[in-house]
Amino acid sequence: MGVAAEPALADTCEDLQTLSLPHTTIAFAQSEPAGTFAPPVGPPLTGLPAFCRVVGAAHPTADSNIGFEVWIPAGAAWNGKYLQVGNGGFAGSIPYSALGNALRRGYATAGTDNGHVAGGTNAAWALGHPEKIVDFGYRALKETTNNAKAILAALKSTSPAHSYFFGCSDGGREALMEAQRFPDDFDGIVAGAPANFWTHLLFDAAWTQQALLAPGSYIGPAKLPAVQAAALAACDLVEDNIQDGIVADPRDCTFDSTVLQCTGVETTACLTGPQVTALKKIYAGPHSPRTGALIHPGHEPGAEAPPASFPLWETGPSLVGIGGSLLNQFAVNFFRFMVFDDASFDILTLNFDGDVAFTDGKLVNGQPLSSVLNSTNPDLSAFQKRGGKLIHYHGWNDPAIGARNSINYYESVATAQRPGKGHGKGEDKVGLRRTQDFYRLFMVPGMLHCGGGPGPNNFGQGASLADADHDVVKALEQWVEQGVAPERIIATKFVNDNPASGIALTRPLCPYPQVAVLGRPGADTTDAKNFICVDDERGSTR
Repeated sequence: MGVAAEPALADTCEDLQTLSLPHTTIAFAQSEPAGTFAPPVGPPLTGLPAFCRVVGAAHPTADSNIGFEVWIPAGAAWNGKYLQVGNGGFAGSIPYSALGNALRRGYATAGTDNGHVAGGTNAAWALGHPEKIVDFGYRALKETTNNAKAILAALKSTSPAHSYFFGCSDGGREALMEAQRFPDDFDGIVAGAPANFWTHLLFDAAWTQQALLAPGSYIGPAKLPAVQAAALAACDLVEDNIQDGIVADPRDCTFDSTVLQCTGVETTACLTGPQVTALKKIYAGPHSPRTGALIHPGHEPGAEAPPASFPLWETGPSLVGIGGSLLNQFAVNFFRFMVFDDASFDILTLNFDGDVAFTDGKLVNGQPLSSVLNSTNPDLSAFQKRGGKLIHYHGWNDPAIGARNSINYYESVATAQRPGKGHGKGEDKVGLRRTQDFYRLFMVPGMLHCGGGPGPNNFGQGASLADADHDVVKALEQWVEQGVAPERIIATKFVNDNPASGIALTRPLCPYPQVAVLGRPGADTTDAKNFICVDDERGSTR
């Protein structure tokens, strides 16, 4: 929440360069004109207001070099609030595009490289640098928050009226880390497709690669349209009874990929026996060979073929090029440089029993690696008590992070909110109600990783949309500032995912465990107004 005004320590943006901050250096502070800004990394950002750009680095340890940038709208363009943005992958650069989105909305904003400079799939920086792993895990977030708020107060003579955090993927992990470790820093948080079970998620990545690289098991992109078609034939009508190429809730469908097995000559329309086995493993996710316990949820059927789905994350362009798939790169880098400290470690030798325990328990400066990287603590009571609000979303067809991981975490929070230790229906309902008072999860049918896919996938994750009914950031603001909780968020599917091409359909996203169904038979299935949110009697939050 906002605090009393403080004396200005800088008359101009440029004066901020001499601002003294704990273990922090400011490289430069300069005013940027309205219009287009060309960041050091990534495409030009257009349509920006004039702003003050501050570039700095925090050094909380001798081996820390946490780069950050703070952007503050000039004059009346500032909305009086602060929005910190998360990163993606292993980070390694400032998230400039997200900073631009926040600035266009009127926010003072900040982002960090999480303590190193590298490509987003590269973790070589972690080898022999435990402090940098801690910086990546959570310390860079706190350092950036503290410095950004101090810089903002120095220039504007006041603290922000409200502070928010937004992130997807690793940024979603960071968002939940903020709620768990630093509950007093933000009034509202949006966590998208969080990689919050980080250590186990990377076992899923390695599991997928082992499945595809077993002899004769690789499934090339040319076969994925047939896989998707078979999955939709089995799953498209479940839950909503609408044939639209979107699986409303994959939990309602049992897709047996054996139906794809070739009965004669192998073609792109069928799978060999080993390929069927590999696909089943990808859907199932990694399990312990000793206990059968699930290590991390796998991936859902129904949107395997789009270029941003399996071809990007699981398969790569070919068997020779599978090393270019993102899951392969993430798994190789994580286990080589964060876990086994061996730059030649082969993920095909990874086991899913003892190596899981070793990874979770590996000490990083006296802390288990799982504690440093994972944001899975279900106790959000401190964030709840200070009035914080949390919106969490996840695309059902996420090819990077199994969507059920989000449901599992949400249900763990609801369980922690129960008044007692029992599992009765009454206690479960109380736990759910208490959770929904401050934390709501929205599952997104047909959406891939953070966006894209055949389903309605645009609801304000990037550019600002019309209102709180359509824009997740505005929905969070309305909840925090006016006390109006989001009962649904309308998601839009644009033609060819291009707003300039018009709207293909709209669909409401319902707060879990509710799901969207058509309100009356024969109604237009492309218009969100014809859908209602109904309770789904499933899970520990029944």
